[in-house]
Amino acid sequence: MNMEIEYEGGSKFTAKTRGHSVVSDQPADNGGADSGMTPPELLLAALGTCAAYYAAQYLKARNLPAAGVKVSVSAEKAAQPTRIGYFHVNVSVPSGLDRRHVSGVERAVHACLIHNTLLQPATIEIAVDREAVASSAA
Repeated sequence: MNMEIEYEGGSKFTAKTRGHSVVSDQPADNGGADSGMTPPELLLAALGTCAAYYAAQYLKARNLPAAGVKVSVSAEKAAQPTRIGYFHVNVSVPSGLDRRHVSGVERAVHACLIHNTLLQPATIEIAVDREAVASSAA
């Protein structure tokens, strides 16, 4: 996986991969133009869409209706260091599923790549390339 992020001015950035793009910005009260989701909101979107995907895949694999699967994600900030300290993921599935399949959806959502990454954080290596910045500014 690879993502390229470009600064667009102000507090706005565009993330691009595979011909798709997503805008990230800050709300006006935080110096932005509110033209896109903030980075933490994008993280919630990644977690929620991953959970929804795994729930829908579980249902579709069993020829059960996946239409109507909805996920809502909320989060709370924590300090020292500043981070998201709590996520709540609520998965709504079509009515009429028996308890076994509701449990199956829950197990499937727990297998979500983003969920598991947040539970077992990956190593993050950060490098600042002075040459690339200097070249693009010239």
